[in-house]
Amino acid sequence: MPTYEYECLKCGRVFEIRQRISEPPLAACDVCGGQVRRLLSAAPFILKGKGWYVTDYPSESRKKALESEKSSEKPADKPADKPAGKSTDAKTASAPASPPATKPD
Repeated sequence: MPTYEYECLKCGRVFEIRQRISEPPLAACDVCGGQVRRLLSAAPFILKGKGWYVTDYPSESRKKALESEKSSEKPADKPADKPAGKSTDAKTASAPASPPATKPD
């Protein structure tokens, strides 16, 4: 249901009311009984997230396209077989882990 904004011509009160489109506009103020007129106001909308609707709430086909783009970019960014930030020296890769040092009793 849309929200309409009204102004009372007698008391000057401005108020909003939710009405069906098919309902006739209000004629009297519910506080003072004066004549009211419907005001023109901007339609409210909310931008959520980073930007516009297409980027924030994509359709299923757009989601699949974005996922395929991301998966095709990964091999170029980081090799899948090498973990990031770790050395791939042959000695460290094949050497077994040493046991933790213990204190003599």
